[in-house]
Amino acid sequence: MKPVLSVENVTLRFGGLAALSDVSLTLEQGELAGLIGPNGAGKTTVFNILSGVYQPDSGRVEALGKPLLGLPPHQITDLGLTRTFQNIRLFKSMSVADNIKAAFHHEAPYGLLSALLQRKDAVAAEARFEERAVKLMQLLELEKRSQDAAGSLPYGEQKKLEIARAAATGAKVLLLDEPAAGMNPGESAWLMQAIRRIQAEFGLSILLIEHDMKVVMGICQRIHVLDHGVKIAEGTPGEIRKDERVIEAYLGSRKKKAA
Repeated sequence: MKPVLSVENVTLRFGGLAALSDVSLTLEQGELAGLIGPNGAGKTTVFNILSGVYQPDSGRVEALGKPLLGLPPHQITDLGLTRTFQNIRLFKSMSVADNIKAAFHHEAPYGLLSALLQRKDAVAAEARFEERAVKLMQLLELEKRSQDAAGSLPYGEQKKLEIARAAATGAKVLLLDEPAAGMNPGESAWLMQAIRRIQAEFGLSILLIEHDMKVVMGICQRIHVLDHGVKIAEGTPGEIRKDERVIEAYLGSRKKKAA
C-alpha cells in the first residue's frame, strides 16, 4: 500500500545554509510516527514544507496520493492534511465549541444567505457540525468548557482544543507540532491516551514533533531522527533508544529517562 505521506530527497536552503539536506521519510496509513532531533535540526522546517509555508529547492512531497509542492496551505488542508503549531493559534475570544465548529466551514454545503434565512440545508448542516463538535469535546474532555472563551482556558486545555480543531477539519493526515509542550507529566500522560483515542475514532495517520521522550517512546510506532537538517536514523522506539548516532546527537544523558 502506498504511504499516505511521502517526502523524497527534500533539500531547502536559506541563503548559504542548508536547513534540510536530502531528507526522505514516509508515513503509512494508520501509523503514528515521531519526528525528533535537537533544536535547529529541521523538524519544523519539514512541517512548514508539508503545510505549504515553505517550498523546497529540490525533492518531491506527496500526501494522500497528491503532489503538495506549490499548493497554498488552504488547499493542502482541503486535501486532508492538517497541522497544529508549537505556538497556540486559537480564536481566543470565541468559545471552545465555536473554535471547533469554525474548522467545519470549508465543507459547509450552503452560503451566507441560507445561513441568515435558516434554510433547511443550513440547519441540517449546523446540527451535524454540532454533533461532531460535541464528540471531539468528549474525546478531549472539554465538554464542560464548551461555552468558555478559548483564551480563558489553562494552557494544557488550550493545547487540547488546538488538537480538537485540527481533527475537526476532516483531516486524514495530522501533523502535531509539540503537542505536549508546557504540560506537566500527568497532562502529558493523559495526552498520549487522547491522541490514541482521536487516531482510532477518526482513522488518522499522525506525524508528531515532540521533545518529551516519554511521549514519543510511549505512543510512536516509528521514529525519524534529524540532526542539522540531515536524517540520521529511523526505526522503532526500541531501535532508536539503542542507536549510537541518536544518543550522541540528541538523547545523550536523557536515554535512561526515555526508557
